[in-house]
Amino acid sequence: MAAKQKRKQKAQKSEQARAAEFDAVFAQLEEIVDLRQADELQPSHAQTIYTSGVVLWLLVWQRLRGGCSMAEAVKALIEQCPDIVPDNKRIEEATLSSSTAAYSRGRSRLSLETVMWLCNAVWRSLVDNAPPTFGGRRVFALDGTTISLGPEWELYDVFPPASNQYGESAWPMAYLVVAHEVESGAALPPEIGAMYGDQAVSETSLIHDHLQRIPADSVILVDTAYGITRVAYEFHTANQRFVVRMKKDRFRRLQKDAELIEQGEDWKTYRGQWTPSRRELRDNPQLPEDFSLPIRLHVFESVHGETIYLATDLTDELDVIADLYSQRWRVETDLSQIKVTLDIENILAKSPEMFRKELMASIVAYNLTIQFRKQAAEQANVPPRRLSFTGVWDVFRIFLLQKTFPDAGAWRTAYARALKYAAREKLPNRPGRSYSRESYKRRSKSSHFKKRSPPWNQPENEPK
Repeated sequence: MAAKQKRKQKAQKSEQARAAEFDAVFAQLEEIVDLRQADELQPSHAQTIYTSGVVLWLLVWQRLRGGCSMAEAVKALIEQCPDIVPDNKRIEEATLSSSTAAYSRGRSRLSLETVMWLCNAVWRSLVDNAPPTFGGRRVFALDGTTISLGPEWELYDVFPPASNQYGESAWPMAYLVVAHEVESGAALPPEIGAMYGDQAVSETSLIHDHLQRIPADSVILVDTAYGITRVAYEFHTANQRFVVRMKKDRFRRLQKDAELIEQGEDWKTYRGQWTPSRRELRDNPQLPEDFSLPIRLHVFESVHGETIYLATDLTDELDVIADLYSQRWRVETDLSQIKVTLDIENILAKSPEMFRKELMASIVAYNLTIQFRKQAAEQANVPPRRLSFTGVWDVFRIFLLQKTFPDAGAWRTAYARALKYAAREKLPNRPGRSYSRESYKRRSKSSHFKKRSPPWNQPENEPK
């Protein structure tokens, strides 16, 4: 009897612990999504319904729904009426218009700084609670990508389109650089620049501010595009460690003065110094002439027979560094989830500022899903990336975003059910499968159509 009583008490304590956990999650999501603090950062008129907090809620809700229309978002606000909606006669009498005009004005009125505040707050809530995954350090994979924007005059001026011998494209192109925490997939707010035109920037020039947001003494994984002295100097001044893949010619230049310290049948490790060449000093005035960074150089063959060249300021053995760098590919799938699943390439903004607002709201939506996936993974006792992002995203939207809950108890019940189903969204476990990156040959078009010229290339539509 005593043992049975102890088991009963233990079960009750476990249930109380789960309830407390769900209460904490409810409070956390309410704090992040409802965002009452946004109204303090950017106050609105006393009679305003679309306050800063409400507009942020709608922006994130739209992105969580894969970029649904403003009309759908307004109707969702009327139906769900979250706690952040201010007390108003139109709310009490259910006479709030479903027109998108007021919401559109609220979106324009909302400052980019307020959206960035939300984006950074969600990011910090994830990273600050994430334990180090490589010794005492966190690991991030950093990469760049491009997205096409709508053919609008203002976007065209800031993000010029690509051009070739046949003329300019109709689609403005933006360049993004973003870092993802390797273990969870959480994304920093990206750096944005133009890819073409007079104001074009390289992805390596966008990383300076980005590195300041990453916790100091983390490990950054990057590919060959970043295997230059300028980037190594940025890592060093930002107090970040790195593992960078290098091109053969750049690796050979550093290897020439390095000391061979270990070797095997198909690998070698060198100890050397990363110093700038005369050309790099000429092209990068910010580089000190006496810059010299102690590094290890590793060269080895991959499972596909490809020769890999790595440079790092870590002193771990080659097998540890190679295994660590092998996780860099995860940033490719993370970027794909943001671009494809959240559909950021179909953001219908007409101005650069609104594009930035919607992009940051997309990052918030992505990170909220990452947070939910992390909790589901803990329940399933698997790593977060073992669960499908798309599957977890579907559960999050359908089980939690499309319903209203009368109280915290109802939310806890729904949240527990959602986590249960999200924990089942496991990716197939196929050990030993590894494929080199390939692309399909472009198919020639069987029919030809008249090419449509963008508005800015038509003389009669040129601005006066």
